[in-house]
Amino acid sequence: GACRAASCKGATMRQQLRILLVHLVLIAATLGAVYPIAVVVGISLRPSGALYSTSLRILPENATFEAYRVLLAERGFLLWLRNSLFVSLAVTVIGVALAATAAYALARYEFKGKTWSLYSFLLTQMFPLTMLLLPLYVLLRRVHLIDSLGGLVIAYVATTLPFCVWTLKGYYDTVPRELEEAALLDGMTPMGAFLRVTLPLSAPALAITALFSFMSGWSEFIVARV
Repeated sequence: GACRAASCKGATMRQQLRILLVHLVLIAATLGAVYPIAVVVGISLRPSGALYSTSLRILPENATFEAYRVLLAERGFLLWLRNSLFVSLAVTVIGVALAATAAYALARYEFKGKTWSLYSFLLTQMFPLTMLLLPLYVLLRRVHLIDSLGGLVIAYVATTLPFCVWTLKGYYDTVPRELEEAALLDGMTPMGAFLRVTLPLSAPALAITALFSFMSGWSEFIVARV
C-alpha cells in the first residue's frame, strides 16, 4: 500500500510538472505573438519627431494620441473604412452568388463548351493581376466607371470569380446527385432542389468562398490605386 501511494504521488508530480511545462511553452508562444503587435501600437503612440526611432519600448516616451486624432478627424479614415467595407461586402455577395450558380451548372449539366469553360477559368489564374490592369482600365473607362466604387467592385469580382467557381464546383461534385433526384421526386423544381438541398449542404464551401472574396476586396490596393 505504501509503494502504491508513493507511485501515485510520483505520477501526480510528473503530471503536474508536464502541465507546468506545457503552460510555460504556451505563455512564451503567446508573448512572442503579442509582443510585435504591442510594439506596433507603441509606435503609433510616438510623437512625430520620434516616429523612426529604433527603440522597441512598448510604451514610448512622451506618448501621444495625436496620430489617431489626425487620422480620424483630418484624414477621412472613416470614409476610407466605409468605402472598403462597401466594396468588400459587394464583392462577397456578387462573387458568391455568381460562383454558386456557375459552379452548379458546371458540376451538374452537360453542354457544349463545358470543358473549355473550366479550363478558361483555370487559365486566367496563371496570369498575375498586374497584367490585367491595362485592359481593366480601358474597359472601365469606356463604360465611365473610373474612380467609382462600382467599377472597383466589377474589377475585383472579375479577378476572384474563377477561383470561387473552381472551389464550389469541386465541392458540388462531392454532394450526391441522389439527394437532388429525391427532391425532384417530391415535387421540387430544379431551382428549388438547388436552393433547398444542394446549397445548404455546401455551406462550408460557401463560407470559404465568401471569406476569400471579402479578403480579396479588403486587402487589395494596386487595382484601386490605378
